[in-house]
Amino acid sequence: MNNTIQYRGYIGSVEFSEEDGLFYGKVMGIRSLISYEGENAKALIDDFHGAVDDYLAMCEAEGRTPEVAYKGSFNIRISPELHKRLVIYTTAHNISLNRYIEDTLEKSPAAQAQ
Repeated sequence: MNNTIQYRGYIGSVEFSEEDGLFYGKVMGIRSLISYEGENAKALIDDFHGAVDDYLAMCEAEGRTPEVAYKGSFNIRISPELHKRLVIYTTAHNISLNRYIEDTLEKSPAAQAQ
């Protein structure tokens, strides 16, 4: 089962509340809260599409640029010792730390999924 849905470049989560008997979710990767719900899969998808469309229309009406999810920049925290070893390695191999991390992550199983 896939726990995400996509529309117009936005990715939404898919959750189920047994207590309420509803599917629900929110758009991931942006600060604005865009949520949706439905009693079945079709209703959830329809509400997700409507919520994204409403968000984009609101941004246009207010003259502001809609948030873009997953811009390609994020911060990670690692130990100072690992940071030092990585910098030494990448410097010795004449590559940037950023390029090394990107290449390493690109080979990970998570990056191969889809």
